[in-house]
Amino acid sequence: MNIPAEFDDIRPYTPEELPQICEELLDDKDFQAVIQSVMPGIPMELIAAQLRRCKTSLDVQKTFFHKLLHDIMQQHSDGFDLDTSSLPDKDKNYTFISNHRDIVLDPGFLSVGLLDNGFPDTVEIAIGDNLLIYPWIKKLVRVNKAFIVQRALSMRQMLESSARMSRYIHFAVTQKKENVWIAQREGRAKDSNDRTQESVLKMLAMGGEGDIVDRLKELNLVPVSLSYEYDPCDFLKAKEMQQKRDSENFKKSQADDLTNMQTGIFGYKGHVHFQTAPCLNEELETLRGLPKTELFNQLATLIDRHIHRNYRMYPGNYVACDLLNGTDTFAGKYTPEEKQRFEAYLQKKLDLIQLPNKDEAFLRRCMLQMYANPAINYLKAHEA
Repeated sequence: MNIPAEFDDIRPYTPEELPQICEELLDDKDFQAVIQSVMPGIPMELIAAQLRRCKTSLDVQKTFFHKLLHDIMQQHSDGFDLDTSSLPDKDKNYTFISNHRDIVLDPGFLSVGLLDNGFPDTVEIAIGDNLLIYPWIKKLVRVNKAFIVQRALSMRQMLESSARMSRYIHFAVTQKKENVWIAQREGRAKDSNDRTQESVLKMLAMGGEGDIVDRLKELNLVPVSLSYEYDPCDFLKAKEMQQKRDSENFKKSQADDLTNMQTGIFGYKGHVHFQTAPCLNEELETLRGLPKTELFNQLATLIDRHIHRNYRMYPGNYVACDLLNGTDTFAGKYTPEEKQRFEAYLQKKLDLIQLPNKDEAFLRRCMLQMYANPAINYLKAHEA
């Protein structure tokens, strides 16, 4: 396929590029070390032979990542499922827009779930370049169907970069016939109060043909709700909230990003449930003719409502609401044992936070909000 040259430094690798990139990865000592820690006991020669047999990125995903992610589900969660009953047409290409909990696993679990539900393909993944700390990570994510979102840019560069990314996403869905995954906002919602950023929707509407509604319909937008019973990074997010509160210039380091990635993958997640909403094309039609500002505002609200309605609620979400407010409003939603279990979990995670001026009460409130907000939003969405 003839891919426009303007996408060369952001798009995933083509089948023609894979052999060369795979050899570069196999020669990289850091990559070898990571592979051997993730796949212990398997000789590097065998891994290399399997990798060389892969002709496409989808082959790589099916050969390595599918099993790897199932192993992670088995070892670090109480089970994962994806409900795609809202999407009867499995041969259509979709742009999945979801709330964002985990840098690696959100698109990883979604891809596995799609294959396990009989979809022919996985997703191309929008990933920020701030996470591509080492050359081998940048190569590996592009082998794994990621395209690069450039972050630290001037205002003018940002506009150009957004327009190019939008053109690429439209090209991926309509020409390459790929699915795409993108988070509803830049970065994760630290307090789990998931809200779609209008800037993400405006970026998606930059590419394509016709008016705004036509451009967005071209992408077949599908909201996806991601519900992790426990967020392995909850204590790291709370710690960051205190650091930001205490120092307005606080910025996460690359080492922090790496810690977040590792903790997210190998930390305990409890039950994990992903749920797709119907494709938004029919609902987009009802927004046609609205002034631009109102259209994006209403679309963001619409996506939020779908995401909030489709959350899976766990006992801990309701326990967190009651602990936060000092009430027992939701006592009917959990047992005394479940409350005890959640409180023990909370304390264990708080104990992991190391700060010189640790504000336990503040950190506890931050963590309770992370678990309470999905329940608050879920209940509001079901009242609407």
